[in-house]
Amino acid sequence: MTHDSAESYRQSTLAFLHYAESITASDLDKRSSADPWTPRMVIHHVADSETNSYLRLRRLVAEPGTLIQGYDEGLWAENSTLAYDRVVVEEPLAIFRAVRASSYSLIQRLTEEDLTHEGRHSEYGHYDVSQWLVNYVAHPLDHLAQIKSILE
Repeated sequence: MTHDSAESYRQSTLAFLHYAESITASDLDKRSSADPWTPRMVIHHVADSETNSYLRLRRLVAEPGTLIQGYDEGLWAENSTLAYDRVVVEEPLAIFRAVRASSYSLIQRLTEEDLTHEGRHSEYGHYDVSQWLVNYVAHPLDHLAQIKSILE
């Protein structure tokens, strides 16, 4: 595993946390005409996505050939029981922090062979550890930009 990839993963984690934890309570529920989600909803999504990513990485490493199940993030965001629109953000931020820390530790142990382990994603087809890493370095940064856009 390259040090640069692991460091990029760590830096994207820190950037998201730094910004998300600085959002004021009054800004958590701001809406933008260009985005149906609030910053609160984005934070919940990112935490749920990370729990999925945590399992995906481990399945790819331990069970090459595995099926990676996609999910409908829009349905999760709209689900009244999951309550993305009203539940506090401290828990999802703690989940994000813990899951990313554990995945970062695993990333540092990945071998070149591990990077080639592949499976099949239910929505996207071929999916390997290298692609997982690219996706989850970018994911919190993409949503950081989304939150900033909502708050502009």
